[in-house]
Amino acid sequence: MTDRFYLTYLACACALGRTNAEILANVRVRTSAGMVSLSDDVPGRDILFGMVPGELPRVEDPEFDMRANRLLLLAVQNMRAELEAFVARHGAHRVAVVLGASNTGIDEAQRHVDRWLDEGAKPPEMFFSQIELGTPADFLRRLLGVKGPAYVVSTACSSSAKAFAAARRLIAAGVVDAAVVGGVDGRCRFAMNGFHALGALSQGLCRPLAPDRDGINLGEGVALFTMEKAAAGNAVYFAGAGETSDAYHATAPDPEGRGAEAAMRAALADAGIAPSDIGYVNLHGTGTQANDEMEMKAVRRVFGESFTAYESTKPFTGHCLGAAGAVEAAICWLKLQAGDVAGAALSNSFAFGGSNASVVLAREDA
Repeated sequence: MTDRFYLTYLACACALGRTNAEILANVRVRTSAGMVSLSDDVPGRDILFGMVPGELPRVEDPEFDMRANRLLLLAVQNMRAELEAFVARHGAHRVAVVLGASNTGIDEAQRHVDRWLDEGAKPPEMFFSQIELGTPADFLRRLLGVKGPAYVVSTACSSSAKAFAAARRLIAAGVVDAAVVGGVDGRCRFAMNGFHALGALSQGLCRPLAPDRDGINLGEGVALFTMEKAAAGNAVYFAGAGETSDAYHATAPDPEGRGAEAAMRAALADAGIAPSDIGYVNLHGTGTQANDEMEMKAVRRVFGESFTAYESTKPFTGHCLGAAGAVEAAICWLKLQAGDVAGAALSNSFAFGGSNASVVLAREDA
């Protein structure tokens, strides 16, 4: 596209910290200090989990009081002035909310079900809204007072990467002039036990790309960006996206990474840049044998055997599932804004079912 879609402001929270400054400082030193041991979430074993540090703000409305929305509220509190100016600049009816998420309020809903089974206490009416995928977008829309479209993209681990392309389409089509875009997912026992049942959880800290890697660590996080055509804030922009679908297997990726490769090439083409213009790749890099092997095959075909400007940040954040794409794009944004990346940055998100998404961010004066 010829228009530039600037990501003017950002608020992020994950295991690396509660603020942008904390996250950038901690990702620079590659610390896993935010990974905490949980003993109650998966019966019979301890697991490492990327927890947002500290207490989260409470949501006053009980219908919306779930961990995902508390994370959204934290992000809003961290850039409330910027968001208020953003909405005032464009008008409430011309601002959309597009989020990626996969768990929403499933953990809270599961607790209602547990009490129902154990005590016979029928779940309250809000049980149903908690498990609706659109609830985080509805909560954020109300919190910000915006009137444009508000919805959630839910394609497992590619959800919030795909949200960027979805938000851009709304603006490019003239439906709105701007969007709050990102992703959120909170701690969820159901997801943890699902990955445990698949044998996908690491026995310790995940080790992406290591020969002895044995699986993933899960995590939670939130990242909210403001997207608009004018560079009212920081001059980092959403340059391109590539979305593909393998449909290879319900949970396993295509071993050759053909869909991953196609997503990266499509993102580069959309951005109008060559592989040599990329100075940093944030890998999906889960730490499983299958994902890392196929992703590195694809990366080497796209960028060449000698390319080494890549990393997986999941040992520092955990795999934030539906929020992973936005959190890792936030790390790219922070590195670009700080001048830590020479060139553009590309972030990969690959999901169950072969849903692949790559996004390119660039800095205007780079």
